[in-house]
Amino acid sequence: MKKTAPALSGSPAFRFVLIMGIVNLFSDMTYEGGASINGPYLGALGASAALISIIAGLGEFLGYSMRPVAGYFADKTGRYWTITFVGYAINLLAVPIMALAGTWQVAAALIPAERVGRAIRKPTVEAMLSYTTAKHGKGWVYGVNTALDETGAAIGPLVIALVLFLKEKYQIAYALLAISALLALASLTIARVGFPLPCRLEEGRTAPAIGFTSSYWLYMLAGAFFAAGLMSFELISYHLSTAQIVATPWIPMFLAFSTGCGVVASLVMGRLYDRAELPVIIAAVFLSSLFAPFVFLGSFSFALVGMALWGIGYATQDTLLKALIAGVLPEGKRNLAFGLFYVGYGTGWLIGSIVTGLLYERSRTSLVVFAVVAQLASMSIFILGQRLSRK
Repeated sequence: MKKTAPALSGSPAFRFVLIMGIVNLFSDMTYEGGASINGPYLGALGASAALISIIAGLGEFLGYSMRPVAGYFADKTGRYWTITFVGYAINLLAVPIMALAGTWQVAAALIPAERVGRAIRKPTVEAMLSYTTAKHGKGWVYGVNTALDETGAAIGPLVIALVLFLKEKYQIAYALLAISALLALASLTIARVGFPLPCRLEEGRTAPAIGFTSSYWLYMLAGAFFAAGLMSFELISYHLSTAQIVATPWIPMFLAFSTGCGVVASLVMGRLYDRAELPVIIAAVFLSSLFAPFVFLGSFSFALVGMALWGIGYATQDTLLKALIAGVLPEGKRNLAFGLFYVGYGTGWLIGSIVTGLLYERSRTSLVVFAVVAQLASMSIFILGQRLSRK
C-alpha cells in the first residue's frame, strides 16, 4: 500500500526532515547563488563556452563519482555526522572564496572543490533522511526536503541579482554568500545536537532489499541518460548572456524563477509519487525534456518557459530519483547505495556536459536534439526498472 503523509504535529521524524531542510535551504542559498554567476564570471575571466561547460561537467562528475567513497566510509565507520560536517564545510566555504579568484584557472579549481564537498556529505544526508520514509512516505520526505533547499536556491540568486544591480561586482556577490554559509553550518549543529542518532527515527523497514537489485542498476542507467540531457546552469547562463537574451544582472533572476518552479514541482510530484510512482516519473521526464528547445532556440519569453521546465527537471532529480532509490535500498549499505547511484548519474552528466559544450559552438540545433533524445531515452529504462521491482 502506498504511503501518505500522516499528521505532522509532534513527529520527531518530520522535525528532523524540517531541520535538515533548513540546513539545505541556507546551503542552496550559498552554492546556487554562486552558480547563478559562475558562467558569466568564468567568461569574464577569459574562459570559452566549451571550457565553461566542461568545467561545470567535471565538477558535477567529481561531485557524483566521489559519493560512493563517502558512503562506503560512512557505512563502515558509522561516523555519519563527522563526514556530514566535513562535506558541508568544504561545499559551502569554497563559494565565498571565489571572490579571491583572479583567473579562470583558480575559479575552475574552486567550482569542482565545492562539488566534492557536496559529494562527501550527500550520501549521509540522504541515508539519514531515509529513516523517516516509513512514517511519512518516500516522495513526501524527499519532496519537502527538496522544496526547502530549492527555496534557498531561489533566494540565493535573487540576493546575487540585487548585488549586481547595486554594485555590478562579482567579487562582492560571492563574498556576501559567506553569511548563508555560516547559517547553514549553525543549523547543521542544531540538527546534530537534537538528533545524534537519526536511525532511531526508523519505523518499520526502510531498506527493503537484501542486496543490489536489477531495478537499482536500471534506475542508475536511466538516471545517467536523464542527467546527460539536463545540462548545468553555467552553460545556460553563458548562452543567455552571450546571445543577449537577458541582461547580465537578470540572469540570476532566471535561475530564481526556475528554482521557484522547482519548489512547487517538488511538493506536487512528491505527494503524487506516493500514490502513483511510474506515471509521475514519466510525466516529469517528458516535461523536463522540453526545456532545451525553449532555452536555446527561443527569445526571452521562450527562454523563460524553458527555465520553468528546467526547474521541473531539477525537481525530478532531487525528489523523484531519490525516492526511487530509497525504494530499493539494500540493508546495511544505504549510504553506499546512494553514493553508487550518483556515480552513474554523474557519469551521464559529464558526458552530456562535454557533448553539449562542444555542440554549442557548432550547432545549437544538434545540442537541442541531443538533450531531448537523451532524456526521453531514460523513460523506457525507468519503466523496465519499475516492472522488475514489482516481481
